[in-house]
Amino acid sequence: MVIFRSISEIKEKLRHPAVTIGNFDGVHLGHREILRRVRELARARDGVSVVVTFVPHPLQVISPGTGVKLITTPREKRSLIEASGIDYLLEIPFDLAFASIPATEFVERVLVGTIGMESLVIGYDYAFGRGREGNVTLLRQLGERFSFSVELLQPIASGGLVYSSTAVRTMVSEGEVKGVVSVLGRHYEVTGTVVHGHQRGRGLGFPTANLQTEKELLPAAGVYAVKVRIGTALHDGACNIGTNPTFGNDRLSLEVYLFDFDSELYGREVSLIFIERLRGELRFPDAEALKEAIAADVARCRAILKELSLEE
Repeated sequence: MVIFRSISEIKEKLRHPAVTIGNFDGVHLGHREILRRVRELARARDGVSVVVTFVPHPLQVISPGTGVKLITTPREKRSLIEASGIDYLLEIPFDLAFASIPATEFVERVLVGTIGMESLVIGYDYAFGRGREGNVTLLRQLGERFSFSVELLQPIASGGLVYSSTAVRTMVSEGEVKGVVSVLGRHYEVTGTVVHGHQRGRGLGFPTANLQTEKELLPAAGVYAVKVRIGTALHDGACNIGTNPTFGNDRLSLEVYLFDFDSELYGREVSLIFIERLRGELRFPDAEALKEAIAADVARCRAILKELSLEE
């Protein structure tokens, strides 16, 4: 996949491009259906598939007070879009000046004039441009004017739940890491670098790796059964997200205890694949009670992960 990080990097129109435009935060199953359709249209014309997205997320620029937490980091989003078979990704730097551009100008100058768009696929709820004026009605009018087709995909839902980034954020923030698989199409994952911690886990007999991550959206505080990816290998583990209230902390930490593992991890990148939440965060009367609870948590995690098989 070729990545353009600005409009100016595109030096000539692409070959019969089928385009989609959106934020694609999370690249969930609804997004993947859009990407599948874009690829299909591109193949039908012996053309190329193009995703147009924005960095940072427009909500973080237009409404920073909303505190929206992104599901995927920029690197994760690129990787997931590439894995979907897309040929080109255009990441447009987004700021207030860009937000003020009328939708018609954006379509004429960027989508048609620069990319050469011949077909456009959008999700059911997407609109862009100044005041979100770039809705399906306007786009179809512009399609007639500039000779491109417009296809609106209807929402995908299961059990009454519409697949959306908002649904994913809600589920993850509430610790629903098992249920969110049905919307994401994969387990929720957090990647980070192992850093030095307080080593309290080691003192309790359960040495943990403390992670520093750029991931904005973390699952709710609590204990989780996780698979841990280190390089290409997968290991079983128990993850704790919280402030360690037993020790009077107030800073959120992300730590994982890897079962039957004793190699040095400081400075290494690891990924936590969240399988199931065991419980919320608890305060224990003393370290001994905490130690007993951890032992019980580890036993439950082992049982949960025993029958689980993930491709490495």
